[in-house]
Amino acid sequence: MINVDGQDCPALASGLLSLLIEENVSGIYRCEVQFGNWGTVRNRVDFIYFDRATIDFGKRIKIRKGNSVLFDGRIYGLEASFPEGAAPQVNVLAEDRFQDLRMTRRTRTFSDMSDTDLFNRIAGDHGLTAQVNISGPSYKVLAQVNLSDLAFLRERARSIDVELWMEDTRLMAEPRSSRGNETLQMTYGSTLREFSVLADMAQQRTALQVCGWDVAGKSALKHEASDSLLSSELGGDLSGASILHSAFGERKEVIVHTVPHNSSEAQAQAEAYFKMAARRFVVGRGTAQTDSRLRVGNSVDLQGLGALFNGKYYVTEVRHLFDGVKGMRTEFCVERPGLGRV
Repeated sequence: MINVDGQDCPALASGLLSLLIEENVSGIYRCEVQFGNWGTVRNRVDFIYFDRATIDFGKRIKIRKGNSVLFDGRIYGLEASFPEGAAPQVNVLAEDRFQDLRMTRRTRTFSDMSDTDLFNRIAGDHGLTAQVNISGPSYKVLAQVNLSDLAFLRERARSIDVELWMEDTRLMAEPRSSRGNETLQMTYGSTLREFSVLADMAQQRTALQVCGWDVAGKSALKHEASDSLLSSELGGDLSGASILHSAFGERKEVIVHTVPHNSSEAQAQAEAYFKMAARRFVVGRGTAQTDSRLRVGNSVDLQGLGALFNGKYYVTEVRHLFDGVKGMRTEFCVERPGLGRV
């Protein structure tokens, strides 16, 4: 069912030609919906939706499958298509409330502020409520230099191992460990239609160091992160770092460009960058039956893939699709930091 500005629209649903709903771990939940745009309007044959009475800029559009909401956002684009040999079509483009942050670019500084304070401040700038679960240091200065508010929050989130997403008018910022609370089980040949997976050593490291200089203390800074950080995520699997060490020996990386100002900043950066690379040791892409629980932030337990690749994965990207040829299905991307034991 398709709902616009609080009203269910059966006519829109019956004229649906194709649908794309996309969500990824970086934020912005977007939707593209295509409808037939030629039919009887006020007792004559004409374009159905060009009067902007039903679909218009800024209107809230909600896509449901049964009682589950697949998308909830606002319309920001209307596209007309006039294909050869077919009736005219109208495409509706929509995004969630991250749209407001994406369209606001600034240069400014924040003084004596933690990331929790920063996320609350930017959420308030856009009339949003922040639900933030962040631990980390306070900073003398944080600079937003010619960045949109969304790009700046994404940059901050990456540096402290936090993920961003939107729930209605709430800006959410939490570490991966506390984000998803559902695990959907899928089996190859059943609800899991297709799957491909790659375990790749190219970006793995046995350890990662962040170095800098403590101006106040006049001393060097160095913090090293290793796969001990991931023990709770491995679930008995072998980490990429441990396999790398066994197969090729020690491979350490040193990062000096992040310029931490104290030991807390150095630790937060080292751990965030190590986790970001380590979690992408095993990356998979699949197609499954559509289920509203297949969301970024939740996990999937995939079976029927053999000892190396069976098990739990974190969902990083979801694309719900519909067209007249293949019907409704969901494409998704997943990742995990470990390889199953034989």
